[in-house]
Order: sequence, then C-alpha cells, then structure tokens
Amino acid sequence: MRIHLDGVWKAYGEGPGQFWALRDAHLEVSSQDFLAIIGPSGSGKSTLLHVMGCLDLPTRGELFIDGEPATKKNDRELSHVRRNRIGFIFQQYYLNESMTALQNVLLPLELGKVKDRKRKAEEALDWVDLSTKRGSFPSELSGGEQQRVAIARALANGPEIVLADEPTGSLDSENGKKILETLIGLNREQKVGLVIVTHDAKVAACGTRRIEVRDGRIS
Repeated sequence: MRIHLDGVWKAYGEGPGQFWALRDAHLEVSSQDFLAIIGPSGSGKSTLLHVMGCLDLPTRGELFIDGEPATKKNDRELSHVRRNRIGFIFQQYYLNESMTALQNVLLPLELGKVKDRKRKAEEALDWVDLSTKRGSFPSELSGGEQQRVAIARALANGPEIVLADEPTGSLDSENGKKILETLIGLNREQKVGLVIVTHDAKVAACGTRRIEVRDGRIS
C-alpha cells in the first residue's frame, strides 16, 4: 500500500475563523515503512494522520491511495480502505466498557462482515500477549493492557499500514516501553507499515524515517 500527499492543505471552519491545520504537505508512506512524526502540540500532527487515514479529506491538494485520488472514491470505497487496509491506534483506547477484550476486537470485524472473525480476533490478542485476558472487561485491565487490546483491534483485519496517534502518551514508562516494543515487532515481524505521532524523542528515534510538523508544515 502507498499513501501519498501532494500539496495537501486542510482547513477547519470558514470565514474569519478559518484555521489551516495543514499547509502544502508533501509526504509518501508505503507498507513496511516506520515513520515517526514529531512536533509541538497543535502543530497539525494529528490532522496529518487523519488525512493519511482517509478520516479527513484535503481542503486543497490531493491524497492518493496506491496512485488513485481519494477524492474520486465514494463513501463506501473510503470506508473499505479505512476498515480493511489501515489500522488506527489512538492515545485514548476507545474500548466499549460493556464488552470483553475479545468482543472489543471482534466488533469492527463483525461490522465489516469479515470471515473467520473470531479466529482473527483471538490471533490478534495472542499476538499482543493477551490470550489469557480474552474474557476480561476493560475495567479489569491495566492501562497498558487496554492499549494492547486497542492494538489487537487495529491488527485483527490484517492492515497494510497502522497509524498510531500518541499510543504511549497516557502510559507510564514501563507500559509505554512494552507498547513500543509491540509496535516495532509488528513492523519488523509482520512487515506492516507503521506511522507514529509522538512527543517522545525515544519513540521517534526508533523510526526508520522521521519528520517534524510545525505550524501545519512538514520539515
């Protein structure tokens, strides 16, 4: 998979209150890459990730998925890309508190009507070393374990690229280290592309590529 931003600008709001979160962004990421994105708060890092993941479309410029303009895809096609080709991991885990770890991982697979979904969900939890926690609810898990459930949910459908927004930001150093090791293993062992937004210089140093975003511009 190849994601390419060509002169992308992204604005929020209209009129005098309009804010440009991205300005003339040029970037290309492919499967197996490990890109770290750094920059101060409010610089446009998360917006960049959202555009790359087809959660937001550019205001100007173009986003290409495997050479095809994302703006030419309809909602169903964009949903297919988000659900089947890209995995998303956020600082907040966004787990359903009334569901077990296994049910949380199963949910997007069921919505996508994926075959063998229970097996895929179990394998994803096994990969993040949570096979013994399948029946546990989020309230019974530590913060690090909840983030690993979120990672398993992102991996269950076999994405080609995973986009992670501050995945270790709310964790203590020990759990943050474990999560980083899990993500590095994902990239190296499963050859899944990895893009991490981070404030942590140690996390950024693990990437094979690094860019900085400041005032909406990539450098």
